Amino acid sequence: MPEGDTVFRLARALDAALSGRVVTRTDFRVPAIATVELAGERFDSVASRGKHLLMRIGDRVVHSHLKIEGEWRLYPAGERWRRPEWQARAIIEVPGVTAVGFDLGTLEAFPAAEEQARLDHLGPDLLGPDWDADEAVRRIATAPDVSIAVALGDQRNLAGLGNVYVNELCFLRGVLPARPVAELELEPLVRLAARVIRANRDRAVRTTTGDTHRGRQLWVYRRGGEPCRRCGTLIMQGSLGRNELEQREFWWCPSCQR
Repeated sequence: MPEGDTVFRLARALDAALSGRVVTRTDFRVPAIATVELAGERFDSVASRGKHLLMRIGDRVVHSHLKIEGEWRLYPAGERWRRPEWQARAIIEVPGVTAVGFDLGTLEAFPAAEEQARLDHLGPDLLGPDWDADEAVRRIATAPDVSIAVALGDQRNLAGLGNVYVNELCFLRGVLPARPVAELELEPLVRLAARVIRANRDRAVRTTTGDTHRGRQLWVYRRGGEPCRRCGTLIMQGSLGRNELEQREFWWCPSCQR
């Protein structure tokens, strides 16, 4: 699943290609908004909020979430798409450019006046101009018995972290993913989260180790059974979650993390 930095870069690319132009065609291939037509409207901006993508067109917002397999791609007018047409969920054209959303996990359109209320459940955006570390700490602390890995990945606490960053942050702070919130000093962890994701905001290759070479970018994520890069102990793998629907896989070094 894409992390907040991926969606941030995507929003920036879409904004540069589409904003300031008049929409010539839209085609939304999900039943709830299949009849929405935005041709003739000005494409005002594209922004991200955590993992959410917001296209502001006229008096509407087209909101999408990539989930696991979704993506937006830009094509010069008339260029053949590199994914099958049946996977397209949204097509937005402006002069010279077509934006196609494939396999989007969420796709909806609503009045621009509703944007704030629709996303009000999200915590502070790590990559947003209004990032508030203190508020993120306060939200995490309201559930002291929850494991820190689950708390960091909860978008209601802070918006933008996915499983990659959650695992890597736990390693960098030397804490087990299963440790309850109440046992930890939250402020340094939250501020580290902001530093790490912001350091990757403009990178084509995400890294938490400082090494961008293939296979060396991460400390623990998806490295179960491999030696820890710091101490050589084999990385462990397990699952955490408050219920079956929230179960996620986690990785950690039993020597470096306590």
